[in-house]
Amino acid sequence: MAQVLEIERQPMGSGAMEWWRLNSPQTRNALTDELVLALSEQCARATSDGQLRLIVLTGNGGNFCAGGSLGSFASSIGRPLQNGQADPLVQFNRDFGRLLQQLAALPQLLVAAVQGAVMGGGVGLVCVADLVLADSAAVFATPEVTLGIVPAQIAPFVQRRLGDARARQWLLCGQRWSARQAFEAGLVQRVVDAPDAASWQAQLQQQIGQYALAAPQAVAASKKLMAGDAGQSLDAVLDQAAIAFAQALRGPEASAGLKAFASKQAAPWVTAGGER
Repeated sequence: MAQVLEIERQPMGSGAMEWWRLNSPQTRNALTDELVLALSEQCARATSDGQLRLIVLTGNGGNFCAGGSLGSFASSIGRPLQNGQADPLVQFNRDFGRLLQQLAALPQLLVAAVQGAVMGGGVGLVCVADLVLADSAAVFATPEVTLGIVPAQIAPFVQRRLGDARARQWLLCGQRWSARQAFEAGLVQRVVDAPDAASWQAQLQQQIGQYALAAPQAVAASKKLMAGDAGQSLDAVLDQAAIAFAQALRGPEASAGLKAFASKQAAPWVTAGGER
């Protein structure tokens, strides 16, 4: 049986990068229990992988993700619970939210490379990525409210990514959005015009190659800083930022990076023979 999530590891400078490919083309890579669990397990592994610098999350079969799958809960639709009965739908939905939290907290640079359908929960996956590259023919939508469903776990992430006004437009109207419109909304950082699969892959590789310039520990520290508690005061955030700056400047990456810059050479994390 084919795996619902394919992992391919490649060298990247002094470390490695991975392709995480959603692999259920027959369902347009819908989010089943099995797929959510597989992604969660990979997040747990990646968090402690000091060599892994970048993750590309994408989908096989020409689509990114068609959203959540309620196939195993079909018999629950429209049926109220019996008195005192625990609802398995609550845990099912919350597990996906925990996955979004895991993806957002990854210390590596997380890039979503999307084609075709990017629907519902798929938009949630995109919203927790650091950078989003979209094929010009990709279509985005959060149609839950048009189906009588609440976009429960993705709503906070969409709101954080797009801002309140834009998030309300996306989540409360159920419209479809082109890749260009997603770019204008700030969800997508680059739209790729790719006439075929080979062109798509080649342009992805070219773009990803530019990300090798970023020092991995500096990326991890920056992501942690930006993910700080929204309830913190500005003073508290800037106090933490000052500590992070001092720690980075005293660390080995800053020493190596500034030395390489001064000598007009590539930083050690950019070249395969460099030292961490």
